[in-house]
Amino acid sequence: MTADVGELLRPLVPRVLGALVRRYGQFDACEDAVQEALLAASEQWPVQGVPDQPLNWLVTVATRRLTDHWRSESARRRREESVAAREPAEPVAVPDEDDTLKLLFLCCHPAVSPPSQVALTLRAVGGLTTAQIAKAFLVPEATMTRRITRAKESIAAAGSAFGEPGQLSVVLQVLYLIFNEGYTATSGTDLHVPELAREAIRLTRAVRALRPDDGEVAGLLALMLLTDARRPARTGEDGALVPLAEQDRDRWDRAMIAEGRALVSAVLGRGPIGAYQVQAAIAVLHDEAPSAETTDWVQIAQLYEVLAELAPSPVVTLNRAIAVAMVDGPARGLELLDTIAEDSRMKQSHRLDAVRAHLLERAGDLEGAREHYRRAALRTESEPERRYLEEQADRLT
Repeated sequence: MTADVGELLRPLVPRVLGALVRRYGQFDACEDAVQEALLAASEQWPVQGVPDQPLNWLVTVATRRLTDHWRSESARRRREESVAAREPAEPVAVPDEDDTLKLLFLCCHPAVSPPSQVALTLRAVGGLTTAQIAKAFLVPEATMTRRITRAKESIAAAGSAFGEPGQLSVVLQVLYLIFNEGYTATSGTDLHVPELAREAIRLTRAVRALRPDDGEVAGLLALMLLTDARRPARTGEDGALVPLAEQDRDRWDRAMIAEGRALVSAVLGRGPIGAYQVQAAIAVLHDEAPSAETTDWVQIAQLYEVLAELAPSPVVTLNRAIAVAMVDGPARGLELLDTIAEDSRMKQSHRLDAVRAHLLERAGDLEGAREHYRRAALRTESEPERRYLEEQADRLT
């Protein structure tokens, strides 16, 4: 799929899939048919040109693929006449209603595991191919195919119907996970997977258009924009990680920062405050500071205290420890880290050792810092992060 055709197709995917599911049900079969229509478009449009009504073209082709599939199944021969009777003439009428949010609810069904929710959302709503998703998450395509298949089977077994209301918070969490994997890949040779970050932002914009009055949707979009604005400065020419304190802030995307700041200003104080809004407010303080030294760490520490009350987690405590250390000294930050040292979720991550190493170095314990930098380097599967942590340990040798 060429870049231009891909950019044209992705916003159309939820509308095409929604039109089929609304008419025929059977999410799994409809989703497969839409993928076949997208493949046909990616092959034909660059050669024949984009049709005058691309949305109707996709719905028509996907519907034909769907009816062809049903006809080919021997177990469903008795349905052939009724299916044929519903076969559309060209072009197929497409409902005006945008089904993006309903499809997101369906992909984020509680019967589906979080990794599968992410994969199915990227394919069914984002329009990425299974190969693209597998590449982004550094797994074989066959593995990702099984993951997506299991997700669709779980939805079918749960008997979930299209249009059932779901939890918006689950949808936002899945979009947040997609963005995080794009901004800092958990494994591989590259620090970023920009395609995932862009797709998360695009889908969150779509949800924002459907839920313009929801403060947490606005907060999540602002958080993504304010964070992704720093991406150009996060790596050096050799792909090495550049920590926030050392980044060239002139390379940050000021347009994204301005949009994120405007979103935060529009929602804070005008309704119930949520975790994404608080995180976005913290990101504003980082992005507005001319340097790490001039950052308003006092206010950031206060906001992390609020966040700890709204959404307590060891990750929040970890980040709060950094802010508190900047205000009250590394010893106080290390005390906070001790409160999550035995948390099973932290034992699976390299971040606790990395932050502890940083604070121990600030406290003057170079031997302890070196040990924890090396521990952190052994635990991460991201090569840029591993190289950075090893360099920090070597620097203290």
